[in-house]
Amino acid sequence: MNILYDERLDGALPTVDKAALLDTLRSALPDLDILHTEQDLRPYECDGLSAYRVVPLLVVLPQHLEQVQALLKICHAHQVPVVARGAGTGLSGGALPLAQGILLVMARFNRILEINPAGRFARVQPGVRNLAISQAAAPHGLYYAPDPSSQIACSIGGNVAENAGGVHCLKYGLTVHNLLKVEVLTIEGEYLTLGSDALDAPGFDLLALFTGSEGLLGIVTEVTVKLLPKPQVARVLLASFDSVEKAARAVADIIGAGIIPAGLEMMDNLSLRAAEDFIHAGYPAEAAAILLCELDGVDADVKDDCLRVEAVLKTAGASEVRLARDEAERVRFWAGRKNAFPAVGRISPDYYCMDGTIPRRALPGVLHGIGELSREHGLRVANVFHAGDGNMHPLILFDANQPGELERAEALGGKILELCVAVGGSITGEHGVGREKINQMCAQFNADELTLFHAVKHAFDPLGLLNPGKNIPTLQRCAEFGAMHVHHGQLPFPDLERF
Repeated sequence: MNILYDERLDGALPTVDKAALLDTLRSALPDLDILHTEQDLRPYECDGLSAYRVVPLLVVLPQHLEQVQALLKICHAHQVPVVARGAGTGLSGGALPLAQGILLVMARFNRILEINPAGRFARVQPGVRNLAISQAAAPHGLYYAPDPSSQIACSIGGNVAENAGGVHCLKYGLTVHNLLKVEVLTIEGEYLTLGSDALDAPGFDLLALFTGSEGLLGIVTEVTVKLLPKPQVARVLLASFDSVEKAARAVADIIGAGIIPAGLEMMDNLSLRAAEDFIHAGYPAEAAAILLCELDGVDADVKDDCLRVEAVLKTAGASEVRLARDEAERVRFWAGRKNAFPAVGRISPDYYCMDGTIPRRALPGVLHGIGELSREHGLRVANVFHAGDGNMHPLILFDANQPGELERAEALGGKILELCVAVGGSITGEHGVGREKINQMCAQFNADELTLFHAVKHAFDPLGLLNPGKNIPTLQRCAEFGAMHVHHGQLPFPDLERF
């Protein structure tokens, strides 16, 4: 069974009469843009995880909330699956369409509705780019903290769906920590408001539950995010090491010293050399690994922290520690890190990006384990990750044109994720589960836990029409995968178990 994609997920869906559905939508929503020809549908066959592709049945591009609401009501009435898509930059197959479903593209909802400097928040539509929020808030001395490497293109609705992070999430948190309120539509077309304009809301924390739900519970229609004052000063230290183990131990030493950097990133030799050749960031090409440590705040505190971190790094075995000379060099240091993925794409025909999270104390051992697995499977691995919070992004290099290499890459990726679970970590930190990691969910969670996940899904979407086949495996699938036994032989929520 492929880890990334299983054709049975589409095969389990009922066949939809495309012509009849198209007529129904055109009659009910004459102003709705609908793509239905092969050549128009083909550009939407994958998201950022492009190893597998599926041409959707139909693609719809609404411009008004009333269109989205009416569409969802029609799909619910006719039991047509719906997959929501934003900018399409996701890396777990979360927005991979269905051959027997509608792809709901929210990209045209791209307006910033309000920037409120006094309240330090922004109200935006789901298609607004992550970076655009900070650009709009900049004249007020404010910014939006979560900054995925794809922030120039990724949309805030997708960030909510995947609970995206970024290089500064160690200090400032993930998307869930920077939200106040989300407006959503259920599959039945019902409006819901999760969270509030205040810092807290009564009742269960449904906002946190919804964030990271990967389009399984509802469609994001509006997001209210927190804005922060821009730090007075931000400085970056670049430390070189002659072994990845020393660099990994230095990460724990910095946090253990009571210092919480704004960002703490690590790159091994393969990834830093690729980034240096691409960006010319000034990285030492001979280093086995580098750490980028950014400290921000008021000038006096940042100067003191820089000295403390430099001492920790040298004690940990750094062969060189450099402080960015000016803002231009600081930007170059980060440009190399943020462009590591495309840089690696220049040295390999294909790569498969993983997204496991581990305790910081386990970094040296896990990096050693990845090296062993790399040699065992005969594929190179470039390691680049958010070292401060243990969110790893091993990039498995392969050539899909070579017979068997894709399958070896999948198998290696699965083993890396299972290694993360074995040391007390998780199979995902910010990219989500999607279809990519659905088998490894069976390794991380037991039958009772998965049953609870299905119960939550069932409460929001009883017919299982929103993004089916993603995120939560069925117990039957886990039994087939060999990772667990079906609890008492029962398969709860039969509507969801189709997928």
